[in-house]
Amino acid sequence: MQATQPQVMELVAPEHLGLESRTTFRQSAVSLLDQLPERTGRLVIDLRGTRSVDSAGLGALMLIQRRASERRQVVVLRRPNDELRFLLVLTKLDDLFEVEAEAAWCIFGA
Repeated sequence: MQATQPQVMELVAPEHLGLESRTTFRQSAVSLLDQLPERTGRLVIDLRGTRSVDSAGLGALMLIQRRASERRQVVVLRRPNDELRFLLVLTKLDDLFEVEAEAAWCIFGA
């Protein structure tokens, strides 16, 4: 029996994830999720350039997570800013996502 490696796709989030950008962003994410295999697919959302997320943007992230959950896939939020991390904790949504902070890709002592 051969172990199945997860397939990963990455989506760069817009600078302002909100009312104006949510639909296009969500559609792009769902399209990528549909291309990934069920059970082993991972969608990495790169948030390093995202400066603000409003309630509409948070709603888009929730809908993306719901779609991934239906397909038993994982959504990873890479390098969210402190404001978004606080918002996720405040709304109790932090457990729905894997979160990679900047320190996750740094090597100590380098």
